[in-house]
Amino acid sequence: MTKWIDHTYDVVVVGAGGSGLRATLGAAQAGLKTECVSKVFPTRSHTVAAQGGIAASLGNMGPDDWRWHMYDTVKGSDWLGDQDSIEYLCREAPKAVYELEHWGMPFSRNEDGKIYQRPFGGHTTEFGEGPPVQRTCAAADRTGHAMLHTLYGQSLRNEAEFFIEYFALDLIMEDGVCRGITAWKLDDGTLHRFRAQKVILATGGYGRVFFSATSAHTCTGDGNAMVLRAGLPLQDMEFIQFHPTGIYGAGCLITEGARGEGGYLTNSEGERFMERYAPSVKDLAPRDMVSRAMVMEIREGRGVGKDKDHIFLHLDHLDPKVLAARLPGISETAKIFSGVDVTREPIPVLPTCHYNMGGIQTNYHGEVLTKKGKDPDAIVPGLMAVGEAACVSVHGANRLGSNSLIDLVVFGRAAGMRCGETIKANAEQKPLSKDAGQSSLERLENFKAASGSKKTSEIRLSLQKAMQEHCAVFRTEESMQEGVDKITDIADSIKDIVVYDKTMIWNTDLMEALELDNLICQAMVTMASANNRKESRGAHAHEDYVDRDDKKWMKHTLAWYDADKNKVKINYRPVHQHTMTDGIDYIKPKKRVY
Repeated sequence: MTKWIDHTYDVVVVGAGGSGLRATLGAAQAGLKTECVSKVFPTRSHTVAAQGGIAASLGNMGPDDWRWHMYDTVKGSDWLGDQDSIEYLCREAPKAVYELEHWGMPFSRNEDGKIYQRPFGGHTTEFGEGPPVQRTCAAADRTGHAMLHTLYGQSLRNEAEFFIEYFALDLIMEDGVCRGITAWKLDDGTLHRFRAQKVILATGGYGRVFFSATSAHTCTGDGNAMVLRAGLPLQDMEFIQFHPTGIYGAGCLITEGARGEGGYLTNSEGERFMERYAPSVKDLAPRDMVSRAMVMEIREGRGVGKDKDHIFLHLDHLDPKVLAARLPGISETAKIFSGVDVTREPIPVLPTCHYNMGGIQTNYHGEVLTKKGKDPDAIVPGLMAVGEAACVSVHGANRLGSNSLIDLVVFGRAAGMRCGETIKANAEQKPLSKDAGQSSLERLENFKAASGSKKTSEIRLSLQKAMQEHCAVFRTEESMQEGVDKITDIADSIKDIVVYDKTMIWNTDLMEALELDNLICQAMVTMASANNRKESRGAHAHEDYVDRDDKKWMKHTLAWYDADKNKVKINYRPVHQHTMTDGIDYIKPKKRVY
């Protein structure tokens, strides 16, 4: 019988990206015994790839107000975001950024020595009536990298513990309460149970479910899958953001900050086509709009290249000194992955899967919610989620650029504070049940023993291509139903998987099989949720239902997955149509134009 190695903490955080580290730091600061489990070294977490910056209404480059930021976020979300959570995000944003600054984060500076802020798509003044605003605080084009190093250092300073290169397997749920997690230590093959008063999932997005993605190969949404296996729903999974400027053929991100610094897109005729689609903000329209405009240009025969299948991004008109100071990272990336000298020629780009608006349903404290009877916001005791893994929902149907990094630190901070408010340090915890972790063990052993005919890489490729084909920038009824059928078959095919390596030490074959299993259940709920939503809203552009339908569809999708039956169940919860305080009134829906 496999022996578990047991650990007890007040707080266990799963994932060491921006939100996980901020939650770890917050819980440790509250005097709680805190540990963070991560499958990669913290500073290799995917937040390291965030380039452009972090949104906060500091007003360092001109007038700004958190209420304007809130209006832009609500409008960007196409009115699917919960306005109490959005208020919390925008009101707390400056405080969260100043904390990072005081902890030593090396922000770029303007001439006054204040934090430098650049323009980003969809960020405006005067409740959308005024000109664009410079709201995105930047550390050149390596903002995520700077943030991770800052937060990791502060977490160590506050004596948080780290279990690095541990692969989280499952939640330990007892009578509807989360009691901890199970994990596999990759370097020696041992199995661990972490008991805690609170578990915080900060496991990031699941971008690797698509063939072309800006996501690292580690972005397999492990926490989302753990939640589905625990019988809890995921929210708004149909809303997936495609970043307009992934490098053609490679998928690597070229930050929106490139357009914020004055970059622009052109088609085969050399036309700056965004002027036709979003006349007031042009190339700095929200991402869903820019991505759709690019695809339409390509569809209509105005793509560039020999196959006319991509678009050009121009930075070659900008001062090389500006490029060196503000965009050094993407200048290097463009050189490596497309062979382009950005000072002389344009970068070939194509919309690429970038961000998951949906995820684990939470409130603005980070507490995980589920629908119980008539209560759509019932708290799941012991369980929290933050970052891209969570759906608070501040991004709704479409996230504004630079709102993800602020989401990480505002709600990571909120979760840490909530732990400090609701649990007592070193409080006695009842023993785990004798069979705690048994289902994790059985799943692990089943995959380890798998001797079918299909390699993990084969099944994963078919999954990624199906998602790319049927769940991308534009969607149709016919295509999505075909996608549901394909992915259901792919989910069935995992029974025929083969895992060659039968050991437990650094078994990447086994780990990739487990990650694939995680991706499949998320693909199932994503495809089913997309096929179910009969409207166009934000990133969900349904060609058979081209208009937003607030009467029928101003509601969040909740999706559960039954692996035994390979079936998805869908229900709904209302969008919060109220603010948090009387500092701002509810922002009423209107047509989303720029």
